[in-house]
Amino acid sequence: MSHPNDQSKLPAAASSASAAIDFLTLTRKLKTTKRTGWIMRGVPNPESIADHMYRMSLMAMIASFSNTTINTDRCIKLALIHDLAEAKVGDITPHCGVSDKEKYELELKTMEHISEMLGPLLGGEEILGLWKEYEEGVTEEARLLKDLDKIEMILQAQEYEVDGGHEKSLDQFFTSTEGKWRTEVGKAWAAEIVSRRKGVGKDDGNISKENDGS
Repeated sequence: MSHPNDQSKLPAAASSASAAIDFLTLTRKLKTTKRTGWIMRGVPNPESIADHMYRMSLMAMIASFSNTTINTDRCIKLALIHDLAEAKVGDITPHCGVSDKEKYELELKTMEHISEMLGPLLGGEEILGLWKEYEEGVTEEARLLKDLDKIEMILQAQEYEVDGGHEKSLDQFFTSTEGKWRTEVGKAWAAEIVSRRKGVGKDDGNISKENDGS
């Protein structure tokens, strides 16, 4: 029978400590890197990649509770992993001049590096598998998370419109997602956000006065 303070378990923990701290240090970039789309539209003090990932994780948790066919834990893991590669490659958008193929290859290379860094003891293979699952978007959980990624984006856009001060219109965030929802949750939550947006008016009156000629 092993004792709760069995010293034989310490070497394994010690051997993985360096890899764990290396990984966690890398993820600091997620906390400090601002999301590109908001920067390009002149949003003051925009959210970081980690900000987006955190609220998306909460979305994954509550959205999966009402669906008995969906694995809640898996949804939360997918949310936490889906933008992990951006800790190294940054937040690449369609306006950055990088093709989808090149973006995927850059992110895959990063995720393979992270997987190797963590090794089997720290779940490296599982994390890489989760990232690939999200990218492929085939499983029910991945389809939901693809929708929630866009839901978090338009909710944030709507909130920035209410806050005001941004230099350019945020309409594109809404038009780019129209008709692209793959789940009932996505459709329902998007409709609610759009309804609230109409209730307070669009962003035309919120765009910085410095840029409207007045």
